[in-house]
Amino acid sequence: MIEIKGLSKNFGLTTALNQVNLKVDNFLTLFGPNGAGKTTLIRILSTLMKPSSGEAKINNIDVLNNPVRARSQIGVISHETHLYDGLKAEENLKFYGKLYNVKNLDKRINSLIKKVGLEHREKDRVADFSRGMRQRLSISRALLHDPLVLLLDEPYTGLDQHAAETLEQILDKFEDRTILQTTHNLERGLKLCCQVAILVDGEIVYKANAEEIGFEELKQIYNQKVQQNE
Repeated sequence: MIEIKGLSKNFGLTTALNQVNLKVDNFLTLFGPNGAGKTTLIRILSTLMKPSSGEAKINNIDVLNNPVRARSQIGVISHETHLYDGLKAEENLKFYGKLYNVKNLDKRINSLIKKVGLEHREKDRVADFSRGMRQRLSISRALLHDPLVLLLDEPYTGLDQHAAETLEQILDKFEDRTILQTTHNLERGLKLCCQVAILVDGEIVYKANAEEIGFEELKQIYNQKVQQNE
């Protein structure tokens, strides 16, 4: 579960997040245009950035006061792969696996490498990978320690068709766990989620259950909310 209360983040005179309140206990997609504050929110939840005020908890663990414990609960997939170019694919996964003390690490790596279709490239350096292949390996990295919470920041950016389908299959089977996905792609973002929310200029301006809203209605509401804040 993700609990966010009164979360704000300022960069000088610029407000990236303003009193954000959000509770996620299943699969929520957070929509918003570029610059809305989506990535800032994900970075705070993943302990890479501190908020100016407010609180955020991952499975009742305060991300500000207990960042190490919080990180053990989450897997992050974003347009930043967090991979080391000089290492081979399997070496990257072994590095992260040891950080998280993953049991039966070699077996886990083999399973995930096959799941994302990179078993024929596991001995190759990441520097030689295409953008899509890097993203596929990044999916494996995020799932290595079998996290209870997934944070997805524009996860489909740079994915090839195979990787996009693989990610959707993984998300569809990620039962009894929590997923927070951010995107500006309305159609793909609505596809698997249980709840939707819209973030504009650092503020949550809309929330709804996904089953209560169709794509065309969401598109209309999204455009309206974005235009109101221009």
